[in-house]
Amino acid sequence: MDRKIVFLDIDGTLTEPGSNEPPETAVTAIRQARKNGHYVFLCTGRNYDMLAPLLKYPFDGVVASSGGYIKCQEKVIYDCPMTEKQRRTAMDILQENGVFRTVECLDGSYTDEGFKEFLREHALEGSNSELLRWREQIEQSLHILPMKEYKGQPVYKIVIMSPSLERLDRPRKELSSDFEFCIQDEYKHGFLNGEIVNKKFNKGKAVERVCEYLRIPIQDSVAIGDSMNDREMLEMAGLSICMRNGSEELKKLADDVCPSVREGGIRYAFLKYHLI
Repeated sequence: MDRKIVFLDIDGTLTEPGSNEPPETAVTAIRQARKNGHYVFLCTGRNYDMLAPLLKYPFDGVVASSGGYIKCQEKVIYDCPMTEKQRRTAMDILQENGVFRTVECLDGSYTDEGFKEFLREHALEGSNSELLRWREQIEQSLHILPMKEYKGQPVYKIVIMSPSLERLDRPRKELSSDFEFCIQDEYKHGFLNGEIVNKKFNKGKAVERVCEYLRIPIQDSVAIGDSMNDREMLEMAGLSICMRNGSEELKKLADDVCPSVREGGIRYAFLKYHLI
């Protein structure tokens, strides 16, 4: 059997969104696949700090910050934060256009308090009240701190929440030379959710970098994800799989669709493609 390398997204793929507890079926499948000689990597938009609760499980490495930070076993093989000029320019333009920001650093994430203040002011509107509860839960579970605690650490990625697509027109125009805008394909409670990522890296380039480092042919790589920020990863890998709970657009791009997180999708995919 040829050795395969599997890249797993986290939120919506390995775990429920915002959770740090994968189902036991997934953990067991990962252990069995590694025992059979295959590599299994986390490949996520989360920063390294957000991965801490998951690193107790058996993985061969991590791709964090959408490919901006890559670790194989205990060796860092890629590390690419924004330049100070890039960070300042992006943060200023987003703020000037009323786009709420969460900056992701190696050691933590920091978010604009203004977003939750806006939601509290409109809490009587059912969707905003629900989004506020969801946001507070996410910030607590993923250790996201208020922006006032940010001390200028290097930033790998900026997550954005925008009340409209129009507010992103100027940021996209002025930042397009350095950054890709990955926007979710639907509004969540009236807000557009997305992230801006340095053009020097993405999850697809990360798959390529890890395969090259481990000398595994790209055709022997497997990528499993659920949202459009996994698109490059699925396009690069030899075999691409989307979760049933995932984006309809991503399902069209994938080679296969497996059951949802709750339905044991990871174990199903590992069994179907003979990793276990």
